[in-house]
Amino acid sequence: MTDMNIIDTIGNTPLVRVNRVLTPEAKANNVRILIKLEMQNPGGSIKDRIAKNMLEDAERSGTLKPGMTVVEYTSGNTGIGIAMICAAKGYKCIICMPQLPPFEERYIVCRMFGADVHLTAPALGMPGLKSYTEDLVEKNEGYFLVNSFLMKLIPPFITRPRVRRFGSNLNVDYFITGVGTGGTATGTGKYLCEKNPNCKVICVEPTESRVHLGAAHTPHTILGIGAGVPTHFLTELAPGQPFAEGSRGLVSEFLSASSSESIEWATKLAKTEGIMVGPSSGATLKVAMDLAERPEAKGKTIVVIAASHGIRYTAHPLWKEMKQEAKTALPQPPNMSKDEGTLFWDSSEA
Repeated sequence: MTDMNIIDTIGNTPLVRVNRVLTPEAKANNVRILIKLEMQNPGGSIKDRIAKNMLEDAERSGTLKPGMTVVEYTSGNTGIGIAMICAAKGYKCIICMPQLPPFEERYIVCRMFGADVHLTAPALGMPGLKSYTEDLVEKNEGYFLVNSFLMKLIPPFITRPRVRRFGSNLNVDYFITGVGTGGTATGTGKYLCEKNPNCKVICVEPTESRVHLGAAHTPHTILGIGAGVPTHFLTELAPGQPFAEGSRGLVSEFLSASSSESIEWATKLAKTEGIMVGPSSGATLKVAMDLAERPEAKGKTIVVIAASHGIRYTAHPLWKEMKQEAKTALPQPPNMSKDEGTLFWDSSEA
């Protein structure tokens, strides 16, 4: 028997090595790429970690009390984690997100956990979403705003996915993560750099939205990263430093992948390694492969965060080709004829 609840299962996700997806150049460089499978958290993403710790810290401090309503603005996975934990703890929950088609799964999953969902004008972007949510909380007594983009607790430890030993003692040479709130980069990055001062922390942005290098934000489809505004946590690594090429505090480089590249590498990972990930993980893998081909990466170990599971993105362009094929393969209504043979479809001939 066990007294664990669903919240107790968060964390301790596996770290696995990939081989077949590596480019010939990466293999020739004898680079070891390890992927941290954060999609194996119960809510399906790395954001379960911060949702758990932010809410439980608020309970400990007395800021969040029984009977209050938890509110958060989010691009999705954080909202799902919060909705799941609110369901387990008995809190009412409101999740605010942009009204965009790729957010369909996020809407559905949050609603399935019992949360209400408020959808804001996409054209107003993150500033509009943030302003609406803050105004909602201010006008309603008993509402608690999580605010994961600013929560002071994030960097020290709560987004630090434990990098367990892989074979012998693991020495991480490169740590690669996408930039959502910036909490994983600062929290995990700090921990790894303490263990190995030569570890390089690499932050990944969409090529279309390299705001931490001072570039303009343009639309992209890599959900979970690239909100279009410099994050609080990365800004605070070097207050006053202009956003430009180069390092920032413990972050060695800001690299990027495009929307199409993120889909390409997420698809490759599923088909060559049996690991199904979302677009932001495709982006981090693409950057890992770029690094693995550098001469200075020879013989090094690269740890990549896989933030979420690919099955969560069926409304995303990641699944467009497969959905089109499935629509043809599985017509509505189905062909119920008994006179046209037995086999109606062979995907190898599609």
